[in-house]
Formats: sequence, C-alpha cells, structure tokens
Amino acid sequence: MTERALTWAAEQWGREVRRADLLHGGWTSTMLRLTDADGERAVLRLMTREPWRRHARELLGREAAVQALLAGSAVPAPTSLALDLDGRAGDPAHLMSWLPGRLELARCDEDLLARLAALLGRIHDFDPGDRRPRRYQSWAPPAKRTMPDWARRPATWRAAFDVLAAPPPSYDGRFLHRDFHLGNVLWSDGEVTGVVDWVETSWGPAALDVAHAATYLAMMHGPEPAALFESLCGPVDEGDRYWRVMDVVGYLPDPVKVAQPWRDQGIDITDATVRDRLERRLDAVLTS
Repeated sequence: MTERALTWAAEQWGREVRRADLLHGGWTSTMLRLTDADGERAVLRLMTREPWRRHARELLGREAAVQALLAGSAVPAPTSLALDLDGRAGDPAHLMSWLPGRLELARCDEDLLARLAALLGRIHDFDPGDRRPRRYQSWAPPAKRTMPDWARRPATWRAAFDVLAAPPPSYDGRFLHRDFHLGNVLWSDGEVTGVVDWVETSWGPAALDVAHAATYLAMMHGPEPAALFESLCGPVDEGDRYWRVMDVVGYLPDPVKVAQPWRDQGIDITDATVRDRLERRLDAVLTS
C-alpha cells in the first residue's frame, strides 16, 4: 500500500522519492515526510483510518482549498501540491509542501503561550471573503453526553450535559482552524514556522478555537497553563463557558486516544493522568 502511495506522490511531485519517514503526533491519518535526491521535502497525508477515511473527499478537499486560500497570508500554512480523492494512491491522499520546524509539546511557558495566542488571533483575523468555510460542527452531540465509566466527578459531568442541553449562545463568526493546539504548530528557535492540519477549518465562534487549544494544554500540562493561555487570548465571558464545555465533552467517551501520540513524542503521561486532567479542566470551566 505504501509503495503505491509513494509511486503516486512521485508522479505528482515530479521527483524521485528517496526517503519516506513516518511523522508522529497525529491519530487521524498516516503522515509521511518525503525526501528526494536533492534533499527537497514534501509531506504526504494518507487517510488510512476510519471514520476519517470514509469522509476523506470532504476533509482533504477542504484542506487543499484552505491552504490555497491562506497562501500569502499572515498564517504560515503548507501549500497543496496534489490531491487524490479517489484512492489511486491506495488511500485518499494529499501531497503538500513541507514546512521546517518541530513540535514543542513539552513546553508551556508564558512566552510560548503568548506566541500561540497571537498566532490564533491571526487565524481568527483572516478574512476569507466570499470563500467562507462551512459552519462549525459540534464534537459533543447528544450521543456523547453519557457518563464515562472512569468518571470521578459525576456531578461535574451532569452539570456539563445540562449546559449543552441549552441552545448555543449567539456569536460573531470568525475563521477557525477548528483543531488548533500545540500538536498542529511547528516551531524553530522559539518562532512559529507553520500551522498544519486544516481538514476541519470552519466558521464559528473564536472562543471554540481557544477552548480546544486550552483543553489540549490542560490534558498535557494541567489546568493552570490552560487558564493562562485563555487569558492571553482575551477576556473570557459568561457565554464562552458553553464553548469551553462543548470542547471538553467532545473528548468523550475517553480522551486517552490523544495520549499515545504524545508518548510517541517523548511526553511521559499516563491514561489516568489525561482523564483526571480533563475532569479538572471541566470543573474549572464550570466553577470559574
């Protein structure tokens, strides 16, 4: 399967692929860094995992369109090079430019969080004109609002489900990455060099993007860095609580799916810690 994908990528890229290195950190796709004889690089996304493979036409098509939209903007996104929505590569595939830098998952100091907040602000300020992306989708539908069997704070989860039973608050729509977090930002010498994974780009409340990055920080590093990041993004008002709760509940029935990619990157974290921190994050959101 990989050989078929590499053959397709080489044909589209117009270069011989000398190396294909697996990139770690994600869990929806197989990501490969391709290198040619001259050292030039590209990145190949293969939609190999369900349920994302089943929706690859929409997801990859959106990613390519968003990358074209962001070209030349203040947001450092990859450039789409080729798209295979029909599986000629063996799986639906997206070939895109390689961006330098690496993930900074172990850091959560104020300087990094401030730069992360400023970057998210640039994304939200981007004006897509008449090419506005789709409306945001909730990742916490009613079917997910079920008490997890690992819960230690059942009253907190019941309160969260009550919050989401109400209609969502009004909001001013903004351009959202929709899956913005440390695992999708590249850094070099303390500076951001790229933002990747644009398959979920949407139009919706800026607070939803902020909440998603904060939940990620809370699970990886604890509630305090999450709260600091939120404060750096601007004032948190009462209406934002809905979006913050929505994001936490979106990780049900179990957030541990995110932990293995972190461990692959050298983060020492257990499943129990991830669950506990998610609950603590939810408790902090509901009591703030």
